[in-house]
Amino acid sequence: MSYGATFPAWRAAAGPAWDAYTRHAFVAGLGRGDLPRVAYLHYLRQDYVFLVHFSRAWALAATKCDNIEDMRLCAATLHALIDDEMRLHVATCAAEGLDEATLFATQEAPATLAYTRYVLDAGHAGDLLDLLAALAPCVLGYGEIGARLLAEAGETPYRDWIETYGGPGYQDLCTRVGGLIDGAVARRLGPGMQDSPRWASLCDRFATATRLEVGFWDMGLRP
Repeated sequence: MSYGATFPAWRAAAGPAWDAYTRHAFVAGLGRGDLPRVAYLHYLRQDYVFLVHFSRAWALAATKCDNIEDMRLCAATLHALIDDEMRLHVATCAAEGLDEATLFATQEAPATLAYTRYVLDAGHAGDLLDLLAALAPCVLGYGEIGARLLAEAGETPYRDWIETYGGPGYQDLCTRVGGLIDGAVARRLGPGMQDSPRWASLCDRFATATRLEVGFWDMGLRP
């Protein structure tokens, strides 16, 4: 998946970390269907907490936009996180006897804490580009993973997860987020984005967030 022009360049700059993230053993287990259920539920609980902070980061992104259309997209992404992604977590965990209050009260694992605070710090300390570079691996990486698993995976108890991220709704969101990133980069760096003195630092932000995604999957395998 391309999701615009900037994302493939950032993904390439992340090097081997990108495959370590998008083809992690946790992801492979989702596709094959042999991921232990206890690991999946542990991941969902931590990801619910992650999404609470991630939603705050997208709300922060709206305050850093310089036009209404970008603000609308940030707001739409926030809506998708709260009303679509988190609904999957709540419904799945409810079937296992874990209500939403229990999810919200989940104690953050160190990997969750490190990742969410890194993203929020990128937004508070930097500008919109810094924040988008930190947000992009999660949003667009899950889109890439979902699309691949939807095409490759057969019957699996994790089909709901795969269809959430591989389905048209989330894929459309990824396309729009890719456009948001391209527009923000074009306005702030100009047409020769990779010649900008800021390019290396943005690639580093993206790569760091990608490595934190790997750590998050690692945590998921250690319930």
